[in-house]
Amino acid sequence: MPTLNYILLAVADPAASARFYTALLGREPVENSPTFVLYVLPNGLKLGLWIAKDIVPAPKPAGGVEVTFSHATDDDVRATYADWQTRAEILQQPTTMDFGFTFVAADPDGHRLRVFAPAANPR
Repeated sequence: MPTLNYILLAVADPAASARFYTALLGREPVENSPTFVLYVLPNGLKLGLWIAKDIVPAPKPAGGVEVTFSHATDDDVRATYADWQTRAEILQQPTTMDFGFTFVAADPDGHRLRVFAPAANPR
């Protein structure tokens, strides 16, 4: 089975997206050009930001896709929320859901970014 280890987001302005994700992730990209930016995260996951107008075939508008960041505790989620309030548009305030404590933000292109801590005993 193939390994899922890379997320590629279509973006309007890679430089603007790079500024956003560098601040959000607290790390510099390993590749940064006018059309493409690449981050390699500590867990090995790669996050690419590619200028949408150059992608072939052209991407369609995203549906309900989310890039998800997990934490061990609700307090960690609250701390990330406090930090991200000034960095990203908040789409959902921190709340408890069936799967855990969560909030949702958006990047400059409207990609949904969910942060959560799993529930101790999911329903």
